[in-house]
Order: sequence, then C-alpha cells, then structure tokens
Amino acid sequence: MSAVAYLDHNATSPLRPAAFDAMVEAMRVGGNPSSVHAAGRKARAIVDKARREVASLVGASPGETVFTSGGTEANNLALLGAGRRRVLVSAVEHDSVRRAAPRAETLPVDGEGVVDLGALEVALAASPEPALVSVMLANNETGVLQPIGEVVRLARAAGALVHCDAVQGAGKVPVDMRELGVDYLSVSAHKLGGPTGVGALIVRKAAPLVPDRRGGGQESNRRAGTENVAGIAGFAAAAQASGRVLDVVEMRDRLELALVQTARDARIYGANAPRLGNTTCISMPGVPAETQVMALDLAGVCISAGAACSSGKVQQSPVLTAMGVPAAEAASAIRVSLGWNSEAGDIERLITAWQSLYIRVTKSDISHTPSRARAA
Repeated sequence: MSAVAYLDHNATSPLRPAAFDAMVEAMRVGGNPSSVHAAGRKARAIVDKARREVASLVGASPGETVFTSGGTEANNLALLGAGRRRVLVSAVEHDSVRRAAPRAETLPVDGEGVVDLGALEVALAASPEPALVSVMLANNETGVLQPIGEVVRLARAAGALVHCDAVQGAGKVPVDMRELGVDYLSVSAHKLGGPTGVGALIVRKAAPLVPDRRGGGQESNRRAGTENVAGIAGFAAAAQASGRVLDVVEMRDRLELALVQTARDARIYGANAPRLGNTTCISMPGVPAETQVMALDLAGVCISAGAACSSGKVQQSPVLTAMGVPAAEAASAIRVSLGWNSEAGDIERLITAWQSLYIRVTKSDISHTPSRARAA
C-alpha cells in the first residue's frame, strides 16, 4: 500500500504507466501532424492510431472522433455546435453543460438522481421547435447511471438531437455509441488514467456540428488548432488499457457497509439506482464535508467534497439539491471514487480514518452536552 490512499479518481485518475510511456515516445518523435515531411507524417500516424483506439473505447468510428482539450471543451462544442436554439438538460449535469447553455430548460430528477422521463416527454411536446437534449451517462458526484436509451427514444420521436456526457462512464462501464443511439458523446482522458488537457467529442455521422473557433483545418475542419500529439498518444494508451471494465465494486461495497455500520444515520446518495461500481457519495451528519476532507487528508486519504471543479468553493452541491437533499445534510456529503490502481488497503485506511473522525466528533458532542440534557 502506498503512503497515500488516493480515492478521488472521478476528479482525476493517476496517469497510467502505459500512458506515460506513450507520451514520452510521442514527444521524442516531435513534428506537426499537419506537416507533409517525415516528422509530420510520424506525428500524423500517432494521431491516427490514437483516433482508432479512442473510437474503439466507445464503439464509434475514427472518422467520428474529434480531439479536444478535455471534457469541458467537448461538452461546449456539442451544445454550441449542434445548431439547436432550444436545449434541454438534466438538473444534475456537470457545470460545463449547464453553463454552456445558461438558457436551457432544466429537466428534474427523482430522489435517486435519475432524470424524470415523463417530464422530458412533456417538455419535448411543449414546443414544435427541434431541440437538443443533453443527459449524462454517469453522474460525477453520485455515480448514478441515466437511462440514455429511453432518453434517445423520446428525443427521436420529437425530432430532437441527443448529447451524452460520458466523461465519468467511459472506462468504468461498457460504452457503445451505436447502442446508446446518441448524436454526440463526450469523453476525457484524465478520468481513465490518461493525461489532463485532452479529450474527445464523438460526433455521429451526419449530425450537425458548427466549429466554435477559427484557424486551420485540423480535425477535419471541426476543431481548429494543432493537435496535442503527446496528450492524444497518452489518451489512446489509457483508452486501450481501460478496455476492460473497471472492477472495484466489491471494494466499494465493503467501504459502504463499514461506514454505514459506524454511523447509522449516514446516507449513501443514489444507492437505490443503477450506478458506477467505483463511486460512493455519503454523508456524515453534523460534520461539514470540508472538515472530513481535511481530516482524511491528514490521515493520508484523498477524497473530495462534491465535484472537483467546485473545490475550494463553499457551496451546496447542485446535484444533491436537485435530488431534494436538505442543505444541512448535503453540506456533510463527501465523494469517494476508486480507480485502476485502487487497492483493498486504501479502503481500509479510509474506513479507519472516517471511523476515527466520527467517534471523535460524537464523543465531543456528548461531552459538550449539559448533564441534565444527557440524563433526559
């Protein structure tokens, strides 16, 4: 077991050795993939091979794969490039979706965080204007999986396009763009052990896409700018290594059982819905999430309070708010997310540290309670 138990893979998964090696080799090659000389052709070969690997990860074709700077850019490119003025998004989407379309109509979710399909059907029928529907595959905070197949069925009946943010799902559960039936699919390298700063938008053939920047004709005129060859090579290596579904559900279940047995009033969010096998969002009632993050960090355990993109900002999780979780309870929720290099020892260290904090806080509360009240 390492000196630190890193359990924040939904924020960033540590770089896989294969991805590191691929990036180093790509940097040795050098060259601009748009150049026609030998060095340029070698760089182009790296990008072309990577495009095949990334497309294979999600059941797409290489020609449908547009490399971007990450999931955020991929989401923005889809929402702004689809050419639909009317946009519908679920209430639990990532900030990069919600902020890309600030005037979007919001679809409610149930108490487990699953999108309300009835509300989607009503919303689609409310206007004849063709829409774009954006619903994520897996939630970054709770791991809850959305019924994308049903979303697509309803959207198609109304002539709507569908975008799916699969950033958290790719590499953790099987993802096949053909089976999902979506028009746009976003993925990111650093969520599955690749480098930060690179991702892709998969665009179904014939789906409209207006580029959001002007420049050269890279990415078949869909995304201007010289490709990040080393990053793309690392992305491909991580995608290839992630071809096998992440199998950590037993460790997650062991963790959840131990924490709930320690704090009977703890709540696991999305526990009754299909969800990723690597994600636990759980509350320690009465103990602020920031306190838990700091205490666990001192114990050598890395976890987060909500989405990493909101780190350092004291605000309630929009995801838990949409699920109807009371503000005081949501403020005590943390997220634990496992990944490709997680070990049983990491889970045991987290359990020990979390239990120690809970017992410490509980005893402190009792000791500060007036004796008359304790007797009552």
